[in-house]
Amino acid sequence: MPNDAAQLWEYVIHIPHDPRAVTLCRHTLRVALALHGLARVADIAELLATELLSNAVRHTKGPVAFRLLWADGVLRIGAWDADPTPPAPPLRPAPVAEEEGRGLDLVRACADLWGWHLQPKDGDAGKYVWCELGAA
Repeated sequence: MPNDAAQLWEYVIHIPHDPRAVTLCRHTLRVALALHGLARVADIAELLATELLSNAVRHTKGPVAFRLLWADGVLRIGAWDADPTPPAPPLRPAPVAEEEGRGLDLVRACADLWGWHLQPKDGDAGKYVWCELGAA
């Protein structure tokens, strides 16, 4: 199995606006990381991808895309959606009993860096929310 950890590579998956598509992206992420010799970051990358994609599907309408990019020793995980509204960080931590409301808190806590920017695509005035992991 080749170790492509030093090479630039990228995968982009356009998914339907359907929560089941998040599972497909998680499985694809795991396979891509294993094939590129980066299985050691798969657990945390899967958590981050799930949070970003779930937010895109849950809080917006329209198309969604998943992006996985490896460059210069950094894994960038991102979700694009058609809604230009900024991701709203919670005003306070979600109560422990709540099942929702911790997505961006998890991303902030687990990623080395995260952010978002407006990114129109195919006539949709969307945004791209991303995070990065160093694979050291």
